[in-house]
Amino acid sequence: MRRFYSYGPVDCEEHFCVERRLMVACCLDQLIGNPEKGGHFFTIWAPRQTGKTWLMRQMKAEINKRYGNQFTVFNFSFGNLRGLEDSPGIPWDNTRLPQALTDILESALPGHPAVPTWKTFVQLFAKEGGLWDRPLILLIDEVDTAPPLLLDWIVGCFRELYLSRETNWLHGLALVGVHAVLGIGSKHGSPFNIQKSLHVPDLTQGEVEDLYQQYQAESGQMIDPAVVAQVYHDTKGQPGLVSWFGELLTEKYNPGVDTIIGQEAWEEVWNAARFLEPNNTVMNLIAKARLPEYQGFLVKLFTRADLPFAFHDPLHSYLYLHGIIEPATTQHPDGRFSNTCRFRSPFIQDTLYHALSADLVGHDAPILPLPPLDDLADVFDDPNKLDLPALLQRYTGYLARLKEKGINPWKEQPRRQTDLHLTEAVGHFHLYAWLQEALFDLAIVSPAFPTGNGQVDLHIRYGEQVGLIEVKSFKSATTLKKDRLQAARYAQSLGFTHVTLAVFVPVADEAVLQQLSAVETVDDVEVSVVAIGWM
Repeated sequence: MRRFYSYGPVDCEEHFCVERRLMVACCLDQLIGNPEKGGHFFTIWAPRQTGKTWLMRQMKAEINKRYGNQFTVFNFSFGNLRGLEDSPGIPWDNTRLPQALTDILESALPGHPAVPTWKTFVQLFAKEGGLWDRPLILLIDEVDTAPPLLLDWIVGCFRELYLSRETNWLHGLALVGVHAVLGIGSKHGSPFNIQKSLHVPDLTQGEVEDLYQQYQAESGQMIDPAVVAQVYHDTKGQPGLVSWFGELLTEKYNPGVDTIIGQEAWEEVWNAARFLEPNNTVMNLIAKARLPEYQGFLVKLFTRADLPFAFHDPLHSYLYLHGIIEPATTQHPDGRFSNTCRFRSPFIQDTLYHALSADLVGHDAPILPLPPLDDLADVFDDPNKLDLPALLQRYTGYLARLKEKGINPWKEQPRRQTDLHLTEAVGHFHLYAWLQEALFDLAIVSPAFPTGNGQVDLHIRYGEQVGLIEVKSFKSATTLKKDRLQAARYAQSLGFTHVTLAVFVPVADEAVLQQLSAVETVDDVEVSVVAIGWM
């Protein structure tokens, strides 16, 4: 029986897969163009583990199937150039190739020719004395591993070959990668016409359903349709993650072949995927999110829904091309459009929230999260509701005890450049970390992002009871009134009769904080506001 596979290109004879015929046909049309005159030189780009290498293999098989011996299809990878840009004093110039590239070419090309210079590189494709005897379709993978300057030289050679097609066999060329193939970071821009580039899309909901149906048909084991829908929703169809969740559900965390894979199995896999199971793609995204040049922006994105997106912004394009964020386009009543940044998927957002929380706050509190004799009895004793305002009073007490000991939890945390106030998300992360410490063996604390961006909710589960804390940053008294109404409506939609707003206010005046803190009933929902001072 076939199985789910997420560690490289899938083999449809060995693994569950979707054929993606339209994408293959689109790419094939670009490569072949006019079979008698010439195809296109273009780029194929997408984040890691989205099927780029699989697409290359499909194209090669399809060209051979359709055109027989009319074309030679050849592919190789620049993977062994990884790390070359970190080598001091790369020994190459406008005549000689760097030794690493020479080694790749001599190893990969037919007949293992010596390719010491750029002149001999161009000669490989010549109709007179070159390596091939018919039109060539060339596919080069892992282009991003080449240093930008070296890639510029290589692309320059291909441009010259394109302009002198009558003397060489290069019919169509595809450069495959994530970032560099679009010319990001290159002084010369995109290697080729960017409009001719092909973005490998994520799987559609129908394709994800088809993938999981293949497993059910071959194994005889049922999967709850709600679980499949959850996989699509939380991964947004990212192929590597879809298959990885399939592996976890049907293999390591499979409840038994005679049992339906249902919600309980999904909850176990959801927890394992975020905290227990290593995944190269996920670890790669976390590593990129932790880079100082991107971390501050992503922290802000957790509490802002209005950050504009622009592909020409290097920060936005980098995070987009690596599968961390995406643009969301809105058309306003007056007809104008706006584009804002969103996290790529709920799974990526949730995973980064936990990772960045640990980075910003740390794992160990500088003092005990609660006084030694505090058992939180008043928080949990009422069987009808959790007293979350009382819990948040413990948090404000914790901040006061830190201050008494001369400990500033906000020291060296990100601040806005305009007024030097702490960035909104810092308090959110700090409260979450404190709740984790204070409720470690009592209750489960889970972040939720109901609107995708701009709102962080904390769900507190104690046995069968669930309480809701909505975390906000204070903007104005008028805005706080609107926040109460929105919180009440949101709580109603979830079936809650109580909701607590934890509002971070950039003041230290206790009188002001007490006036802002209040309890009122809005549309039959008890809304409690706890103002938390931070400076």
